Amino acid sequence: MPKKIGQRRKSKASIPLIFAGILVIGLAFVFSLQRLSNFGNESGQPEETLTHQAFIDQLAPHAQELQQGYGVLPSIILGQAILESNWGQSQLASQYKNLFGIKASGNQPKVSLETKEYVNEQWVTIQGDFKVYHSWDESLDDHTMLFVKGTNWDPQLYANVLTATDYKAAAQALQTAGYATDPDYANKIISVIETYNLGQYDHP
Repeated sequence: MPKKIGQRRKSKASIPLIFAGILVIGLAFVFSLQRLSNFGNESGQPEETLTHQAFIDQLAPHAQELQQGYGVLPSIILGQAILESNWGQSQLASQYKNLFGIKASGNQPKVSLETKEYVNEQWVTIQGDFKVYHSWDESLDDHTMLFVKGTNWDPQLYANVLTATDYKAAAQALQTAGYATDPDYANKIISVIETYNLGQYDHP
């Protein structure tokens, strides 16, 4: 009889140990998942975690440098970056550093992704080839050079964007030049600029 009682006591004592073991294994599993989710992100920019103001703060200094060099308003650069990349969170911006949806041609580094364009008065989904950059600053540089150099068929296509003295005129110049297929593109850019007071980054 004492032997049986001793066996029951041993069984009861082992139950907390089993639960403790399960808890330890569970915590180790959760920790390993966190490590895996952060893998490859340790040395890169954590774009997906940036707040709206942090996103602006990261881009604004280089945008102001580009204004000094070429004349394009930082408010336009920032407004387009926000609108085109969803605050740097789009796949194209976060993985391939392309903030503005700039298309690729020829042998340029590129990635093929789905995108929406406004065609024949309706939105359609198409497959597009987009440029791949090493950094957001490189994306800003290429975006500005598009305004400076224009296109093969019209080098002066974006001249009015560069010479605009305020963001409303610049946004309208983008619309007129056909930068985007969205018929409401200029108004959307202006709305973003005014909502987040991006005009404060424009030098007088």
